[in-house]
Amino acid sequence: MRVVIAEDSVLLREGVRHLLTDAGAEVIAAVEDAEQLLRAVDHDQPDVCVVDVRMPPTFLDEGLRAALVIRQRWPEIGVLVLSQYVEERYATELIGDRTEGVGYLLKDRVAEVEEFIESVQRVAAGGTAIDPEVIKQLLARSRRADPIAALSPREREVIAAMAEGRSNAGIAELLVIGPAAVEKHISSIFSKLGLNPDGGEHRRVLAVLRYLGVTG
Repeated sequence: MRVVIAEDSVLLREGVRHLLTDAGAEVIAAVEDAEQLLRAVDHDQPDVCVVDVRMPPTFLDEGLRAALVIRQRWPEIGVLVLSQYVEERYATELIGDRTEGVGYLLKDRVAEVEEFIESVQRVAAGGTAIDPEVIKQLLARSRRADPIAALSPREREVIAAMAEGRSNAGIAELLVIGPAAVEKHISSIFSKLGLNPDGGEHRRVLAVLRYLGVTG
């Protein structure tokens, strides 16, 4: 396994180098900024790159942008991004619609040596290594962007019946549940869709419109 490391912190860069070398990997380059990273990848064609999100000169997203370039220009090369925090937008851009050969881990995971080494190997082999905390926050973001996705299967059945124009009694009969259960599900739907109680009956209309994708 041939690896390029891009990390501006000397201690972390050398620490990752030693971990990977001890695990039998060949670290062909260890650089401190995105420009050097892209040159190393172009010249050495590694199996995988381990990249910090924030690097010189601005320490904002240089590493991430370089990782995206690698994903586009050299799709056969794995990219494992390390970040101090969960950068939701960056993680979404990195993973995109192609999950092969990509990873996003929090730097704390580097301390868990075996897990980290396995993640690098998996990404180098074309697999995926996404930190559980990253997945958790991306799912939460998805639900914020699409409140309908946050509804339970039963709540979706209820709102579908509402969209058909059924009354609470009609929904209860259709789904073979009690009226109290219908009211509970509808209340939960209103809450998840952010429809305030002072909306009265209009909440029902707004809920249906959102379900149908007519309004945001």
